[in-house]
Amino acid sequence: MPIAALPSSRERHVANRFSYGWTPELSRQIKKAGGSRDWFTKQLKASRIDDSFQSRSFAWWPSLRMTPQQMWAAQQSGEMGMWEVMEDYRRWCLVRRVQAKPQLWEMVAETWENHLHVPAIGEAEAPYRVAYGRGIRQRALGRYADLLNFAITHPAMGAYLSNLNSTASSPSEDLGRELLELHTVGRGVFTENDVKNSARILTGYTGDLWNTWKVGYRPANHYRGTVKVLGFKHKNTASDGRPVVRAYLNYLARHPATARRVARVLAVRFVSDSPPASLITKLAKVYRANDTAIRPVLKALFESKAFAAAIDRKVRTPEEDVVATYRALGYRISASTGQDSAARSIVWQAADIGLAPFTWPRPDGRPDQGAAWASTSRMLASFDVHYTMAGGWWPSKGFTRPVGTAWLPASRVRFDQLVEHLSRTLTGRRAPSWLVTACGQAVKCAPNEMIDANHPMVRWYLPRLLTTVLDQPAHMTR
Repeated sequence: MPIAALPSSRERHVANRFSYGWTPELSRQIKKAGGSRDWFTKQLKASRIDDSFQSRSFAWWPSLRMTPQQMWAAQQSGEMGMWEVMEDYRRWCLVRRVQAKPQLWEMVAETWENHLHVPAIGEAEAPYRVAYGRGIRQRALGRYADLLNFAITHPAMGAYLSNLNSTASSPSEDLGRELLELHTVGRGVFTENDVKNSARILTGYTGDLWNTWKVGYRPANHYRGTVKVLGFKHKNTASDGRPVVRAYLNYLARHPATARRVARVLAVRFVSDSPPASLITKLAKVYRANDTAIRPVLKALFESKAFAAAIDRKVRTPEEDVVATYRALGYRISASTGQDSAARSIVWQAADIGLAPFTWPRPDGRPDQGAAWASTSRMLASFDVHYTMAGGWWPSKGFTRPVGTAWLPASRVRFDQLVEHLSRTLTGRRAPSWLVTACGQAVKCAPNEMIDANHPMVRWYLPRLLTTVLDQPAHMTR
């Protein structure tokens, strides 16, 4: 019986951790590359992002091309609110994750966009938020020092954490504190005096957030005088403080505590919610030995025993669940047309399960531990999204997908073999006996019952069968 091929547990593990969900197509790509290690290496060596989706999707969402001034004018005229532009950006991110190449680059970009978190919800940062996200994505596999310099001096971050109105006489401590606490060394390493000097160093960046939306640097606003943060000390006598900012951020990026923090962010994302201390120590050492380069850290993580032992240890977040379901069910998303189109509905599906991308309101970014998402309400919401997508009921437009007999491996197949085929196709795993039983109860079929194109299960109950396969830990974890 020609049922779907079964990947090795290692192949499935690598695919689920470094992509947005295993699919038969991805499995073929891994085999073509020579195996999971060669596929990972190829993904890691990618020199650029596939821009074909970007050029196509910007025609779907013209708002993403707006300048800050155009966005403000559209809001003032009532044509389009800034919140709507941010919603389009969240849609763009989700659709990109469904079909972007290379997948690993996209996952790492999401990791940094959550770590260096600027919500895509507020009006102050909205005009700069699309450019911020694209800049993070471009630098995702480079050096963390470069990523940190970009993020901390970007107007989106400056608007969000009040740095664009921070002056020499009245420095705002918001960004100076979060830079230390969240983005670099972490709690327990710095003092309140370090926070004050951190804020002073970052003064000088300005922006008009209510009229022109122009941003820049004003030397008159920069604090001058000796500053000391941890082991960083500078006389800071020049009116233009940007060289001091670069030196300060480069120092923080290379600090041993930052190395451990970056190592932990990546280990929690790609290994487990509680990665072993030995792994953190190893990754931090690689990070510092390679001058904050991210690729060598990911390579060391991939080759670690901790990664190999962490199969199925991560619960999918709401947005990951939605994206993985689109991929598993073979959805091909087309242009954003109408409220019921997939390209528009996808962001509401993530919100219904628990959280749309970049809507976490605090500067610490969305939680990446299973305890935050493993609740009864989340499970029920996921089941609902799986069912409506399996039936093609919501979204109802703007996509193509396999239907009817396309899910059958042959013109006639025994029910238990069909369940095995679907389990392999949707999750890359064998169907345990309890899944065959659950599927039979869901669609009222016996294990040895023969299924063909005219069977009532194919004609009426196939969405229920697909959903039962998706509503299990094999799909809810990665």
